[in-house]
Amino acid sequence: MKKLLFVLISLGLSVGMTGQCAMCRVTAEQASEKNSGIAEGLNTGIVYLMLLPYLLFMIGGLVFFRKKIAAFFKN
Repeated sequence: MKKLLFVLISLGLSVGMTGQCAMCRVTAEQASEKNSGIAEGLNTGIVYLMLLPYLLFMIGGLVFFRKKIAAFFKN
């Protein structure tokens, strides 16, 4: 229970913290002003980087719940 509370508090506090690499931000701002394809490339890269952790969590959750459901119906 304490771990869950710690995680929830940590997530709640981290919502206000937004950071970004200064070089990436400057590049994105300059590219958006020039209508360059660099901004699209940065956005695509961010999507690819976000995809892997979400897939891992989904697969882990699926395996966990399948085991729990199988154990539940076994009894």
